[in-house]
Amino acid sequence: MSSAARGGATFLGLDIGTSSVKALLIDADQRTVADVSVPLSLSRPRPLWSEQNPQDWVDGVEAAVAAIRRQAGEAFLALAGVGLSGQMHGATLLDDHDAPLRPAILWNDVRSFAECVELERRVPDFRRRAGNIAMPGFTAPKILWVAAHEPEVFAATARVLLPKDFVRLRLTGQAVSEMSDASGTLWLDIARRQWDDALLDASDLTLAHMPRLVEGSEVSAYLAPAVAEAWGLAGRRIPVAGGGGDNAASAVGVGAIDPGSGFVSLGTSGVIFSTTDRFVSLPERTLHAFCHALPNRWHGMAVMLSAASALSWIADALGRADDIGGCIDAAEAFARAPEAVAAAPVFLPYLSGERTPHNDANATGLFAGLRAEHGAGALIYAVLEGVAFAFADGVDVLVAAGAKPEAPLLVGGGARSPFWGQMIADVTGLTIDLAAGAEAGAALGAARLAMLAAGAGDERAVCARPPIQRQFVPDAASAALHAPRLKRFRALYAAEKAARVEG
Repeated sequence: MSSAARGGATFLGLDIGTSSVKALLIDADQRTVADVSVPLSLSRPRPLWSEQNPQDWVDGVEAAVAAIRRQAGEAFLALAGVGLSGQMHGATLLDDHDAPLRPAILWNDVRSFAECVELERRVPDFRRRAGNIAMPGFTAPKILWVAAHEPEVFAATARVLLPKDFVRLRLTGQAVSEMSDASGTLWLDIARRQWDDALLDASDLTLAHMPRLVEGSEVSAYLAPAVAEAWGLAGRRIPVAGGGGDNAASAVGVGAIDPGSGFVSLGTSGVIFSTTDRFVSLPERTLHAFCHALPNRWHGMAVMLSAASALSWIADALGRADDIGGCIDAAEAFARAPEAVAAAPVFLPYLSGERTPHNDANATGLFAGLRAEHGAGALIYAVLEGVAFAFADGVDVLVAAGAKPEAPLLVGGGARSPFWGQMIADVTGLTIDLAAGAEAGAALGAARLAMLAAGAGDERAVCARPPIQRQFVPDAASAALHAPRLKRFRALYAAEKAARVEG
């Protein structure tokens, strides 16, 4: 047994998000020793743009670690491993001294539509090679945009890193990525878990621009001596795990590591994540096909852009932004009359466009079937149901790809509503489990990967699934009530898109 596996060791998970850096210190029994969140800001200098200063991530980590040290006291001195997770797809361009050449272009930056078309033109079998459709959110189109619009920056680019891997570079001095995050660049041969020369060439890049690859549970590097000294750990050799992209790390955090396991994330956006033991791909329906953060596993992911954010939107529109719980209560009260549900408006939740299954940035939200008798309860109900219908579309894509999840966990802020959880089960046909806490823990997943890299237990012990608090089993009567409305939901999108195109 390694020293890390013995009692007293602690493990640090760092999650480099879009809005904050989260840090979590756990002990060898995965009890929380300290946790902290440091806010980040982003810049939108032009329409469709979204950028961050890479140094802000490093500064956020330094502030988070300082706060963890204050909270944890001597427990921090027993640090035996660090794990990293983070926002995916961000393009961090570095010069030959590893200094950023410009602000990082983030996952939610959509300036590079034309470059997506150009990528697929340059590589006729692009979707087969990349396993995914080219979308502006991914990394490769961003690089083509820089080459076209900022040629002097592109010419000076010696290395391209993802956000968490830039932080790793500053912590360890090593340029390393891992399979799950690298999957979202459009440069990885996902089935073979290695960089693809043809995909890199399509972006006018080579292997020399890429970091070394490891598995998420492997040691990627060690804290640089100067960093270890600054953290009060002078002379210690602290391993840094490969880590994972945010959703893959979250899956590790909730124990979704076996084929068929997964989660339904009801956060600002919505995600259905399903672990597989093989590479699955369905790019024509915008399935996200990525490697998992653990060896010999992959995952399929359906992503919708407005989930709990749609509820926040309607609550704000009704002047009830501070009463989300009351809004859900109003929808639940409305739903007690089946005849009212049958006549309720139908809502398309595409307030920010949509990914799976439409890949349609111009898709819009829509209420259909409004009548004078419809009040706030009917509108809120329609929004909750519309989000559930969007999840049903995602489940259909996963089923078509051969990656249907079995009893996924419901996580995210929306998981606090049993009414919404049951509705999603009824609409999708999935049996959905709810665990205590109900949060997809990317920072916990990163800390667990640190434990694995440090030798503090095997996958089965370290990546345990949390105890189940309750289970949402699909109700046949409710499913029958939703079925014709789901059919109408899908027809509405098709009609709206056709009108848009014709207009």
